[in-house]
Amino acid sequence: MVKKQKREETQGTTGQDAPDTEAPQGAGGTREDVPAATVEELTQRLKEKEREAAENYDKYLRAAAELENYRKRAAREKAEALKFGQENLIRDILPLLDGMDRALDQAARSCDFESFREGLGLLRSQLLGCLKKHGVEAIDCTDKVFDPNFHEALMQVDSAEHEDNAIVAELEKGYLLNGRLLRPAKVSVCKKKAGRARECEEE
Repeated sequence: MVKKQKREETQGTTGQDAPDTEAPQGAGGTREDVPAATVEELTQRLKEKEREAAENYDKYLRAAAELENYRKRAAREKAEALKFGQENLIRDILPLLDGMDRALDQAARSCDFESFREGLGLLRSQLLGCLKKHGVEAIDCTDKVFDPNFHEALMQVDSAEHEDNAIVAELEKGYLLNGRLLRPAKVSVCKKKAGRARECEEE
């Protein structure tokens, strides 16, 4: 009974004498504690960032579309280059074909073989000039030593007029395209016999 009365007295005193206090406010206060100007500023900055993000995304989409268009254009140009890359060469060869047609027509109406031979030689010179214009050059085999990078040996012969491994005769011309091998020259190569080689060394 005494304990109950003391507890009631204590509660009564606490309820009457307790001063009215408010919860302390620090950095973790509610939104009402933030000045209105700061809220407006943050809102404005957020809108600006959203606008910048939208602009950057639009730029990204445009760049991606341009890159895809470039890839398609490059693929199309490559295909056209492969298909029509020899257009200039063929255009330069066509007049030579016309000249050959005229030469053949003239040969059919005339028996002058010498004129036909001269006309054929002229056409050959024009053709070589046309090929040279497009980077094609004949491989020079005159007084050359056999080189597997530019020559293809079809036969070996023993020649007293040539050194060992020297080119004796050109059987088919070889050509370079802008310095790179297009077709090797087919040649015969001097191969000294063992007995003859010893005789030359003794002399």
